[in-house]
Amino acid sequence: MDDLKLPHWLAGITLAVAATLFVRDPYIASVVNLIAVAALTAVSLRFVMLIGELNFATAAFFGIGAYSAGAATTILGWPFLVALALGGLLACACSIIFGLVTLRNRGPYFMLIGFAFTEAVRILYSKSDTLGGTSGMIGIFPPVALDAWMPTVVMAISGVLILAFHIIERSDFGRILVAIRENENIARSVGLNILVCKIACFAIASFAAGIAGGLHAFVNNVISPGDFSFLVAAFALAYVKVGGEDSIVGPLVGTVLLVVLGSYALGLGGQEHIFYGASIVLAVLLLPKGIVGLYRRLATRPRLPQLARKEGQYANR
Repeated sequence: MDDLKLPHWLAGITLAVAATLFVRDPYIASVVNLIAVAALTAVSLRFVMLIGELNFATAAFFGIGAYSAGAATTILGWPFLVALALGGLLACACSIIFGLVTLRNRGPYFMLIGFAFTEAVRILYSKSDTLGGTSGMIGIFPPVALDAWMPTVVMAISGVLILAFHIIERSDFGRILVAIRENENIARSVGLNILVCKIACFAIASFAAGIAGGLHAFVNNVISPGDFSFLVAAFALAYVKVGGEDSIVGPLVGTVLLVVLGSYALGLGGQEHIFYGASIVLAVLLLPKGIVGLYRRLATRPRLPQLARKEGQYANR
């Protein structure tokens, strides 16, 4: 569980949003947008990890949100916020149906089903002429009044949803999810409906993934089926593993670090996929608790002078 208090979260999100007000360089704005969207996606993936499952279907719901928001804007002419909400709600609705069918499976079986579902949805996009087929959709623009302030808008929306995840995780429902992960049989024995709890967890996470996908569509103005492969979930997993999965802070730290370094790797020749894969491997081998876990371990370790002083006190007794 996250040990940061609500005022700390409010202050951090406020500072992050305020900082975007000074972003004017287009490249920096694109990096800020990517960080905000990627952080929300990573937090969404981590939320399902509370029940002990790795959700590769996150990429599918990210894509559903993007295509729904894009279609609502370009085909139906709906306003920005309405289209964005539609993307989140449709992703949530699809996840409930998907969860009813798949959440009885666990571990690698659930992960493989999520992977297959993501690829199936991606193929459906490429076969749909209405959604642009393999070429994708173009002209997904935010309102003109918001265009210059999109980093602020994206950061604010992502920040509010990440804060909501923090509140939910610290609630009784969040503790129930952790109890299910720790011992599903004991949780069932005290009267919990395990499937309903898992589906609720899945739906909340998928709503946020859908919103993240919608934001992705609006900041890039163009989407295509190739944008929503399993790599979306793989990148999110890299952010979680590098930063640390024991708290929401972990994915945020991992996202900022890997997006910035990944942008540098992209400039060296488009080797960001290798970079992210290597990051996951190194994090698992060298930092099993992630950067945040390493920081906490170092911060709570007694200093050597203090240890020596205590040993001297014991020797004098």
